[in-house]
Amino acid sequence: MTLPGPDCTTMTDVRAGVDALDREIVALLAKRFAYMDAAARIKPARGAVRDEDRKAAVIANARAEAVALGMPEQVIGELWETLVEASIAYELAAFDRR
Repeated sequence: MTLPGPDCTTMTDVRAGVDALDREIVALLAKRFAYMDAAARIKPARGAVRDEDRKAAVIANARAEAVALGMPEQVIGELWETLVEASIAYELAAFDRR
């Protein structure tokens, strides 16, 4: 059983919590990428995969959520930039497999 971050008293506790959370994050990313598979199936044309307005909105939403949670907005924005670009690349590959 992992402890919440504030309750950790050893690096073993911290590492166990981080490892468990990383597994959860990867599972959530798998769910997110399943939506990219759906988008690739639904979109009528390959050119519709990249949507810069939607990309900007997704990143802005993540940045706003970071602020609301007291997280570093810039860092979250950079992570989401990478996540969205990876998602677009994944979706393009999925579209090409259709």
